[in-house]
Amino acid sequence: MRGINKAFVGVPALIDVDFEVAHGEVHALIGQNGAGKSTLIKVLTGVHTLDAGRIEFDGREVAFSSPHAAQLAGLSTIYQEVNLVPFRSVAENVFLNREPKRFGLIDWGRMNREATAILRRLDLDVDVTRPLYEYSIATQQMTALARALSTKARLVIMDEPTSALAENEVQTLFRVIRQLKSEGISVVFVSHRLDELYAVCDRVTVMRDGRTIEERPMSQISRYELVSKMLGRELAEQLSHRRGGDDEPADGPPVLEAVDLRRGRALDGVSVSIRSGEIVGLAGLLGSGRTETARVIFGADQLDSGTVAVEGKPVQLRSPGDAVRNRIGFSSEDRKTEGIVGQLSVRENLTLALLPHLRRHGIVDRKRQTETVDRFIKAIGIKCSSPEQPIRELSGGNQQKVLLARWLCTDPRLLILDEPTRGIDVGAKRDIQVLIRQLADEGLAVLLISSELEEIIADSNRVVTLRDGRSVAELSGDEITEDAVMQAIATGTGADAGADTGAVADADAAGRAGRTT
Repeated sequence: MRGINKAFVGVPALIDVDFEVAHGEVHALIGQNGAGKSTLIKVLTGVHTLDAGRIEFDGREVAFSSPHAAQLAGLSTIYQEVNLVPFRSVAENVFLNREPKRFGLIDWGRMNREATAILRRLDLDVDVTRPLYEYSIATQQMTALARALSTKARLVIMDEPTSALAENEVQTLFRVIRQLKSEGISVVFVSHRLDELYAVCDRVTVMRDGRTIEERPMSQISRYELVSKMLGRELAEQLSHRRGGDDEPADGPPVLEAVDLRRGRALDGVSVSIRSGEIVGLAGLLGSGRTETARVIFGADQLDSGTVAVEGKPVQLRSPGDAVRNRIGFSSEDRKTEGIVGQLSVRENLTLALLPHLRRHGIVDRKRQTETVDRFIKAIGIKCSSPEQPIRELSGGNQQKVLLARWLCTDPRLLILDEPTRGIDVGAKRDIQVLIRQLADEGLAVLLISSELEEIIADSNRVVTLRDGRSVAELSGDEITEDAVMQAIATGTGADAGADTGAVADADAAGRAGRTT
């Protein structure tokens, strides 16, 4: 792929992107959320048409009109979200739209035999005649891989293929990938788990902000440098405005203390505590467990094990309603899907969480609701024509301010903010950062999740770093530096966590190289 450009409604998503995969190569494609990976894959597979550039596949220039056309040409994609038909059998899903025929009818015996053989190649022994929904997500993911193998693809794209797999299943997948490589089949491997990249990939392409930043053999790039290429932020200006040591949190028990949180493969031992007036940042790559931690604390997902205490008292948060009753608010990273209700007004969106307290004899007290809305529109600086304007008509920054106001009007003691400044303009981003600091100064406990490393460093009293679902390092005060956070993300240890001298020297050298670049 050469000079690939793609824009949506005038907003560039890909800018002069170059991407190349060799025969029989396992090539990692990585980058933070919004870097352009998915768009690039969709341009390649015919979901989107490119605006400019050239794609060459297997020696000839191509422009696939649809994913089906790409599949017929020998290109198969396995998406993170299993894209199969749950009520049809495993065998039917493996051969969907390519069922073997005999005398014009589906040859069920042959289809079942061949599906069984392909799945056994993946160390999976299941009854292929049973409906797919009866099996685990991991088995469904393996079925999607079996489907790709059955197409005799020359290039297989795997988008976060291990997200639902247990460790033994991950090792089976790696064995299959190495087998594909030995057969001359190429693999594009999209993952945020650094250990997996180094275990199975030959080369890596790093994307950031719709551009290709780096392409290099995996053996020639350290984990530290890989992380710095992905994040690639200029921190000097932000560091000069850090929330300083004078902003000490109040004494007393933590507002929240979560210990050894575990949930499937997503969380494997996360611990975090937050005091009143403190901003605690959760740092880590996408897929490290940041959002999953926020969701279990808010009761949106259930824990397998671990404890949560609010102001020193153990609590069972089985639903978001339980969290709200404990005065915990949560602003999700997915503003469009999990935040705003687009067809409702600013007034209705702002007071959604407060409605139980605005009722009088089962009817919303419109006067109190209006007073609350007017107060927060003014206090936070929400720009709208009126409180009755549909929220979908507001800019992203103002939608985000409405979501913040939704929780602030409930008088929370803990506010969880997942990517609060994603997808908004610079001015609105600055306003929201200032507001978060003011709220903490007034005694609110804030758990801040952001892919913008400078936000974490500039705004946090403490930073807890997550890696592969575990909390691996905690930094506070002057310990919170770009090098220390990146070191923890890349290696799972703090910069001074007792690593051997050679490893630290290598990391420092990689860091200097990254900054020079």
